[in-house]
Amino acid sequence: MNGCSAFLGHCLGRVRNIVLVGLGLLMVSPLWGTELVQTIERIKPAVVGIGTFQKTRTPPVNFLGTGFVLDDGLHVVTNAHVVPESLDIGNKESLVVITGKGKEPELRAATPVALDREHDLALLRISGTALPAMQLGDSGAAREGQALAFTGFPIGMVLGFYPVTHRAIISAITPVVLPARNSRGLDAKMIGQLHRSAYTVFQLDGTAYPGSSGSPLYDPETGLVYGIINMVYVKGMKEAALTHPSGITYAIPGNYIVDLLGRKIP
Repeated sequence: MNGCSAFLGHCLGRVRNIVLVGLGLLMVSPLWGTELVQTIERIKPAVVGIGTFQKTRTPPVNFLGTGFVLDDGLHVVTNAHVVPESLDIGNKESLVVITGKGKEPELRAATPVALDREHDLALLRISGTALPAMQLGDSGAAREGQALAFTGFPIGMVLGFYPVTHRAIISAITPVVLPARNSRGLDAKMIGQLHRSAYTVFQLDGTAYPGSSGSPLYDPETGLVYGIINMVYVKGMKEAALTHPSGITYAIPGNYIVDLLGRKIP
């Protein structure tokens, strides 16, 4: 009987430990979720849309991508490919940044003040009063497996102007160019990239769409920006040699944004 009692006590002890561990997980998980909820509420006013406005057009606003506010609250970072190379000035088309939310967003006139085509980055200055700004973290300290989040407008303004947030981890820190197996797989753009100094990008396991281009990739607890989502430029180089390009999401490391801010026109 003593042996049975000891065995039963051992089993009950294990069950108790399992229950305590389970309760601990239940206590920890909501905490992480709460931190992300608070971070999203804090950074949403700094996440904006990029588009063009033409009063005589239907619809008058053409949504192009996402951006986010940095620096003094009057500067917005986005992807260079999001910003149109030319506007229909004759018909009074203008570049705008879209703020607010819902069915009545606010439009701010925007002017490009710095461009980094190698890293597909653009810096815009906006009119009006300063908006809440996000802060940059050190993307050089980012590691594979690190949990991050990104917020943007994956389907533009089709269902109203509402930002969408996705969670992701850094699956890999990988070169921006995928080497071709032989010379037949190379084109002029890839050769040009190979000749320039190579740099690495973040490969993510989260799902993003073309409208997400320019979204901030940030720490879910602190809101510090570690990168910027890129859905066109990187895929054109990284996956150019693949017969069927994947649905992988990439982000440009945020430290290149620091260099871009240094180039802005006073």
